[in-house]
Amino acid sequence: MFRRIISFLASVIMLIGVSPCAAKEIIVSSERELIFTEKPTESCHASTVLPLDNGTVVAAWFAGTKEKADDVVILTSVRTENGWSEPVKVSAEENTAHWNPVLFELSDGTVALYFKVGKEIASWKTYVCYSSDAMAWSEPEELVPGDTSGGRGPVKNKPLRLNSGAILAPASDESGKTWRAFVDISNDDGKTWERTDFIEAKLGVIDIPMIQPTLWQSKDGSVHMFTRTKAGKIYRSDSFDEGKTWSEAYPTAIGNNNSGIDLDTDSDGRIFLVCNPHSAQGIRTPLSLLVSTDDGKSFKRIMNLEAGLGEYSYPAIVIRGDTIHITYTYERDYIVYRQIKIK
Repeated sequence: MFRRIISFLASVIMLIGVSPCAAKEIIVSSERELIFTEKPTESCHASTVLPLDNGTVVAAWFAGTKEKADDVVILTSVRTENGWSEPVKVSAEENTAHWNPVLFELSDGTVALYFKVGKEIASWKTYVCYSSDAMAWSEPEELVPGDTSGGRGPVKNKPLRLNSGAILAPASDESGKTWRAFVDISNDDGKTWERTDFIEAKLGVIDIPMIQPTLWQSKDGSVHMFTRTKAGKIYRSDSFDEGKTWSEAYPTAIGNNNSGIDLDTDSDGRIFLVCNPHSAQGIRTPLSLLVSTDDGKSFKRIMNLEAGLGEYSYPAIVIRGDTIHITYTYERDYIVYRQIKIK
């Protein structure tokens, strides 16, 4: 009976908000592939993606027996004209769970790989390692040496480089009584970081639990974030001083099922958002691509990346030129890569 109810809910969700006309106006082509077809580990989750100037695409994810298990490490792979490379293991501590890798390109072309380490989320430390080609990685080091606050730097989604050159890392903390989002700021290309205050999010006197922000900068220089929440909606906060201070977060019209989201902007200022766009907690389908042409005020769904009964979650998205690169979890068994050409 439970599975029939879930199947019914999923079928209803799939029909909401799909706009095929919008898709034809924007999408030229869409290709879908698995990064690996023979599973290197029993489980995998929380991927990140980064296209490079040489035409290759880098992906990373955490992998092991199951989330939180002691054998979970970070795996990376590079897509060339010959397909995806064999995954490379990255580990900072033996027999300790690894989490949520994030790829980011520094100003000199070096690829940085950030990730969390810790048996419990409250005890996370953030590590970073570097590569010139994403095929081999330096020895991981603590991002903020000695920090015991529960994790610094990007927590799931990629940092944002502002027009000024400063880097904003979308961060959050789960070590206290509620989930809280903040931003880590670097003015020296990722060498050192300074954190902001936690961002307020309330419904009356009740704190709204929110984590895993994703960021964009508007043409007027203001900076904005969307966050995952437990309140059934994506929440938004705005900054008008390059991310140093933030408004109290407020709900958007976009549903959130308490699962990860990510977005990126193209050269025309359009915002492309990937999420499970509904409020049904625990149901991670469909996984959809939405677009905003009014700086995040409203969104239209232009395609479902996955729409079956299952878990399709934790997307990452990066736009380069006329190409959208997306990775996401497929049933905790595989990582899917999507390459979408847009106009």
